[in-house]
Amino acid sequence: MTDTIYDLFPSQSAGRFGRRQKRARGARLPVIIVTGFLGAGKTTLVRRFLESPEGRGTALIVNEFGAEGIDDALLRQSKDEVTLLGNGCLCCTTRSDLQIALRRLVADRDRGKIPHFDRVLIETSGLADLSPILQTFSTDRALGDEFAIEVVLAVVDAVAGLRNLETAPEARKQAILADRLVVSKTDIANQKSVTKLTAMLRDLNPRAVIDVAVRGDIDPKTLTDTGQVDAIERHSGFIAEASHSDGIVSFVMRDEAPLVWPMFHRAIETLIALRGPDILRVKGLLNLAGSKGPVVFQAVQHLIHPPVELTAWPDDDRASRVVFITRGISERQVSDLFAACRALGFTADE
Repeated sequence: MTDTIYDLFPSQSAGRFGRRQKRARGARLPVIIVTGFLGAGKTTLVRRFLESPEGRGTALIVNEFGAEGIDDALLRQSKDEVTLLGNGCLCCTTRSDLQIALRRLVADRDRGKIPHFDRVLIETSGLADLSPILQTFSTDRALGDEFAIEVVLAVVDAVAGLRNLETAPEARKQAILADRLVVSKTDIANQKSVTKLTAMLRDLNPRAVIDVAVRGDIDPKTLTDTGQVDAIERHSGFIAEASHSDGIVSFVMRDEAPLVWPMFHRAIETLIALRGPDILRVKGLLNLAGSKGPVVFQAVQHLIHPPVELTAWPDDDRASRVVFITRGISERQVSDLFAACRALGFTADE
């Protein structure tokens, strides 16, 4: 892999990573992913969001037709139908893979077959593995240019959530990879269970904001905002965040001094070459030497999203901060790898 693959828009006005964008997703359509174990209450939450003013103009993809028993007012009984609902939401139910569903949405919109939509919401099945969904936006360059994942939200049932997290690897992975966690059914669960569940979720995913939904009622902004601008602890170096029985760990790389892109790039390349399948998710903001704005960096397993340089930082913090979620790769191993690459003396001109 060479640096030249990131020269996506070569021109005198382009930065190293292409034209600078005002936001991480730039002109791309935001994608919301709502996941959660069987019976967690995803459909109720999604339906309430679509009924809200904030949910208007949302294209909905359910990645497993009929698996959740969704209300007919939300989804029509057909295999591959796109239906305009009364509130202006688009509803797409499909048995096809995600790439086909997303391409069809874009093509139908461009041909005027369906109304314009401003975002896409993907509701996963209860047993979904998020990794392939996240990879879809990396492997398909056309989709990556059109869409950008904005929020990954996991719904956790307050009644059965503790048992599911203890016995179902799928439920744990959904919670670990989420940007936000929503605890549902608190109105029918005892407070002791809710407290224990919240504590377990904080242990599994300390980065995520935890919200509570009662009968699907929640601030609609919960589905459109990660809530993580200030969630990363403000310390130097690597910060251990979570470790659990699946061998999955989460930690943050933080560096106050500007990073040299060749060093960071080679370190990530090496990590991916050696342990790609065990890199569940990497995402963050980089303060790179020679860049005028922060650079958004994301990777999933063997795949690296093209970095995007923004025009401005989201807050006053100018430190590089990158979240790693890995399986069987320790914070120390990644820290040592980056230290070794720094010791090799990469410069900004390489």
